[in-house]
Amino acid sequence: MRIVIIGASSFGLAIAEELIETDREVVLIDKSRELLEQAAERIDCGMIEGDGSNPDVLREAFRDEDDVCIAVTNASEINILAALIGRSIGYGRVIPQITSNALLRVCCELGLDDVINPHAKVAEDIVDMLTGDDDAMQEPLLQDDLLLTRVTVPERLAGERLDLPGQGRLVALIRDGEEQLPGRDVTLQERDVLIVVLPRDRQEDLTKAFAAG
Repeated sequence: MRIVIIGASSFGLAIAEELIETDREVVLIDKSRELLEQAAERIDCGMIEGDGSNPDVLREAFRDEDDVCIAVTNASEINILAALIGRSIGYGRVIPQITSNALLRVCCELGLDDVINPHAKVAEDIVDMLTGDDDAMQEPLLQDDLLLTRVTVPERLAGERLDLPGQGRLVALIRDGEEQLPGRDVTLQERDVLIVVLPRDRQEDLTKAFAAG
């Protein structure tokens, strides 16, 4: 299996390094010769200078149907295009990085089920760190009456004012891939990610309030 990574950003290099450590065959694609030269100083893998959304470039990197194409450029639209072209060429798995919530919905419609959403993952990690009992934090920050959690706004609540149960408080808002410190009044948008603190015994009420159905 060959893993083709489009985008020689720090994120793309980090992925490549991890894969190389596990003896995976990696090919890195980027339009910037300078970035590829810098990458060559850090990692030892195949490199192609070119546009990762260009079919000819993706065919050059392609070997067989077991190959994986990971598109992690800074533009979600380019990543989607590269994933679709990679799928049409025959890559067995395509994984685009998406930072726009609106484009996440498009990915679902296009059947791109394997998606990297770094901002949602950061939100999840923050909640896990603050509420978990792993080695990074042996005790949850909120141990007794309060709970820190996250919810995603469903379509039915789009356009509504935020109303949290049990005197809950909105700690942070992630919208279209951007983290925000919310003001007093928040009008919800579909796929907003809300980081919320509320009484622990009102967690079920929060889950019901933001249920999709």
